[in-house]
Amino acid sequence: MPSKPKNKKRRRSKPTSPPPPPLSPEGEEEAEIGFQLKPSASSKSHTIQPLGNLLLSRSTSNARDPGLGSLRFLPDDLLLDILALLPAGDLSRLAAVSKSLYVFSTHDPLWRNLVLRDLKGDFLFNGSWRSTYSGLLPHSSVSIRDFYSDYLFQSWLCANLDMRPEWLCTDNIVRRRGISVDEFVAQFEEPNKPVLLEGCLNTWPAMAKWTTEWLVGACGDERFSVGPVEMTMERLFPERPLYLFDPRFAEKVPELGSDYDVPEYFREDLFGVLGKERPDYRWIIIGPSGSGSSFHVDPNSTSAWNAVIKGSKKWVMFPPEVVPPGVHPSPDGAEVACPVSIMEWFMNFYSTCRKWKKRPVECICKAGEVVFVPNGWWHLVINLEDSIAITQNFVSRRNLLNVLDFLKNPNASELVSGTKDRTSLHDKFKNAIEAAFPGTIDELTLKAKEKMAREKKPTFWESVADVNVGGFKFSF
Repeated sequence: MPSKPKNKKRRRSKPTSPPPPPLSPEGEEEAEIGFQLKPSASSKSHTIQPLGNLLLSRSTSNARDPGLGSLRFLPDDLLLDILALLPAGDLSRLAAVSKSLYVFSTHDPLWRNLVLRDLKGDFLFNGSWRSTYSGLLPHSSVSIRDFYSDYLFQSWLCANLDMRPEWLCTDNIVRRRGISVDEFVAQFEEPNKPVLLEGCLNTWPAMAKWTTEWLVGACGDERFSVGPVEMTMERLFPERPLYLFDPRFAEKVPELGSDYDVPEYFREDLFGVLGKERPDYRWIIIGPSGSGSSFHVDPNSTSAWNAVIKGSKKWVMFPPEVVPPGVHPSPDGAEVACPVSIMEWFMNFYSTCRKWKKRPVECICKAGEVVFVPNGWWHLVINLEDSIAITQNFVSRRNLLNVLDFLKNPNASELVSGTKDRTSLHDKFKNAIEAAFPGTIDELTLKAKEKMAREKKPTFWESVADVNVGGFKFSF
C-alpha cells in the first residue's frame, strides 16, 4: 500500500517467521487455526497450498516442478520478478504452456502492474487485474491440484485474509476530548507522545457531504493521484482496490479544501512562511478495506494529524527509538526494508511486539476522530472499512529545531521529501523563519540547551569523581 511520498527507497524483507499453518485445499480448517478469509476467497478454483501440506499429502510430488522444466530451480519470488519483465501478450501465451506456468503467469499482482503501466488511469476494475487488462469477463480457471508454494500461498492469503480479532482488541492510546491548546502542547506535543482527539470535526462540512456520490459529482473530470497513475473519482469508486493519496486535492477542487478546518491544536505551521514553495503537506486519502500504509516515519521530521471522515483505521505506532519488528532501516534512513504487505506484518510480526517491554501504541480511529502522530514515530495504518480521511504534516515551535536539523543532513537530496528543492530547503526555510519571526531560532536553541542541562543528572560515578581531571573528589 502506498505511504506518503518520502523519496526514500523501500525494499521488501522476507518474513523471518515460519510460513502460515497448513490449510486444506478448500480452506476448511481456517476456523480451527484462527484465519477468517474474505467471502471472495472461496472463488479461487485452483488451490495453492503451503509446502508443509506436502508432508501430509498422499501425493509424493509437487505439481509445481514438472511444468517449469529448468526454471523449477528458481525461487518463486525470482521467477515472478522475471515474468514481470514480459509484456501482456507474452505472459498470456506463457500461461498456455503448462499448468505450473499458468499459475505463475496468472499471478494477479503481475497483471496489476501491467494495468497501471499500460492503461494508466483509464480503466474500470473488473473483478481481477487480469480481467481488467483484457476488458473481458473473468477468465475461466484451470483445475490444478497438489501445487505447493509458500511464497504464492502467503501472497494469496495476505490478499484474502480478514483482520483477526486479536489484532484489533488492543486500544491503549490516550484519548482526550475538549482539552485546551496549552494542555495539548504540555501533555502531548512537548513530550512527543501520540494522542487520539475526539470531537474535533463536528463543524466540518465534509463530515456530512463527502459521500461517494457527492465526491464523484463534485470532482467531475479532475484526476487524482492513485499510486503511480491518475484517475477520476468516477473510475475509482465502482470497485476500488486502489489507494487514492493526493497532495493537490484542494487546488484541483477548491471546495474540498474549504470543507474542513485545521483543528486548533495544529494551526501553528511554520512551513507556511515558504508559501507556495513549501513541501507537500496535506493529502486526501481514500481507500478500501485492507488498504493503508506500511511502517514509515513522516517526511522531513514533521509531526502530523490524521482525521477520519468516513470509515475507520487501525493504528500501530512505535516511538523513534524503537524500530518495529520486521522493519530494517539503513543507518542513514534512505532505505527501509519491510514486509511487502500490511497483512504480512500482522501475520508474522505482530505477536512478537506484544511481548516487548516497550509495547506499541495502538488504537482504532473512527469517523470524527483525529490521531496526532509526533515527529519520528514509526506508524502503520490499515483501513478496516472503506475510508476517507484528511492528513496534514506541520512544523510548530516545539519541533522547529528538529526539522532544521533534518533539512541540513549531508544526504538531504535523498532524505528531504515533497519538493524539488531539497538541498537548499534548509537555508531557504531558516532565512524565511528569521525574517518572519526574528530571534525565534536563537531563543529556541537557548531553551533547548537549558533543558538539556537541567535534565542531565550526574551518575553515581560522576558524583564521586572529578570528571574533568579523572580523580576522586570527597566532601566532608
